[in-house]
Amino acid sequence: MHIKTNSPQVWLLASRPKTLAAAVTPVLIGSALAVYYSAFHWIPALCCLFFAMSMQIAANLINDLFDYLKGADRADRLGPERVTAQGWVSVRAIKIAIVLVLTFGCLAGLPLIYFGGWQMIVVGALCVLFAYFYTSGPFPLAYNGLGDVAVVIFFGIVPVGFTFYVQANDWTTLVTLLGIATGLVVNTLLVLNNYRDRDTDRLSNKKTLIVRFGEQFGLYLYLSSGVFAVLFAWIAFLNIGNYSAAALVSLYLLPHFITWRKMLKIREGSALNALLGETSRNMICFALLLSFTL
Repeated sequence: MHIKTNSPQVWLLASRPKTLAAAVTPVLIGSALAVYYSAFHWIPALCCLFFAMSMQIAANLINDLFDYLKGADRADRLGPERVTAQGWVSVRAIKIAIVLVLTFGCLAGLPLIYFGGWQMIVVGALCVLFAYFYTSGPFPLAYNGLGDVAVVIFFGIVPVGFTFYVQANDWTTLVTLLGIATGLVVNTLLVLNNYRDRDTDRLSNKKTLIVRFGEQFGLYLYLSSGVFAVLFAWIAFLNIGNYSAAALVSLYLLPHFITWRKMLKIREGSALNALLGETSRNMICFALLLSFTL
């Protein structure tokens, strides 16, 4: 494939647009919760969306850079091509891009201080640190089996909870439960990536949960992440006596199970990349089902 160095196509590849569903999903659900509590405000909701998308893109760029520097993006890589490893952008260029995207995200999130108070500075700083330490620093989370836990927190509880908080200035049990559910759904994307890369990750000393516990564990981690997400949603809706909502959100399990069956059949190789788009689609389906029920 012929790609021009530093072209718009290169930067689009580097941003990994299919992963942006992971940023959109929790903001959508947090805003739907605000609607449920009659507290929706579109300005803080949009600020949260731009901030979340910026953090996702920055994390992708940081991941691209540091996996290259650590030698994890090997010649036998099965996933989508990484721009730094391919030489399509220089190390200096991607570092500048990381700073620019993080700066834009922080500027987009700045109005949230007005809506949520000074503590939003701490929340924003923690999100930036997570984007950095996920694949870099002295103890990168992704390389030490903590990526899944971090995703549930920073792509579930934190964005759902604080998207709701800056609109309602409140936090409820329903918000926490649906935040956990959202994090588990978003984590299916990470599990699929780690499942596909298990052999190359092992050679690169990237100790994901699937490298530690094996291929079968990875298959059932993907399946159970979706199942437990629905269970947490059930608990949330049953807690407020909304039985029809609990039934409706269960529809997510159908596309999730179909994708898992394909994963079970493919098992290995670059053919698993076709399921990345499906997993992102399933994620959006979950967000829409939750939002509709709320």
